[in-house]
Formats: sequence, structure tokens, C-alpha cells
Amino acid sequence: MGMTLHFNNPELQSRVDQWVNDTGRPAEELVEDAIAGHLDEMAQVRHTLDTRYDDVKSGKVRLIPVDEVRAYFRAKSAARRAQQA
Repeated sequence: MGMTLHFNNPELQSRVDQWVNDTGRPAEELVEDAIAGHLDEMAQVRHTLDTRYDDVKSGKVRLIPVDEVRAYFRAKSAARRAQQA
């Protein structure tokens, strides 16, 4: 039994319909692929965030205060403007 997808966004509906027509694959496979891909991406993001948090917590990575970052880029921009003048 197939799944029918209906979206309020006509452009998205058109893209889904085109995908189904072009590939001959049923809409439920599109939904399964989309959800699986999204979950894989979320797992990867979570792993990255967990790893970065662990690096910060252990002291392996030092956080840079926002004021220091701003000062760095302002100085870099000022130096570039001075070179161009």
C-alpha cells in the first residue's frame, strides 16, 4: 500500500511529485530516506558537539572570549585598510 504526501508548500509538493515520477520510487521511500538522513546528520552533529565539549572541559581546547575575537578581526581589518590607503 502506497503513501500519499500532501504539502502546503506547492514548490515542495512539486519537487516531491517530480522525484516520485522521475525515479519510480514510492513516496514512502522518500520519507524513509529523508528521516534516515536527518537522523544520521543529527547523530553526527551530536557526536561533534559532545567531542568538542569534552575537549573544552578537559582543557585540550581553549575558548576565546568574544571581545578577543572582535579585537583580532578589527585589527586585521584596520591593517588591511591601511595597506590599501
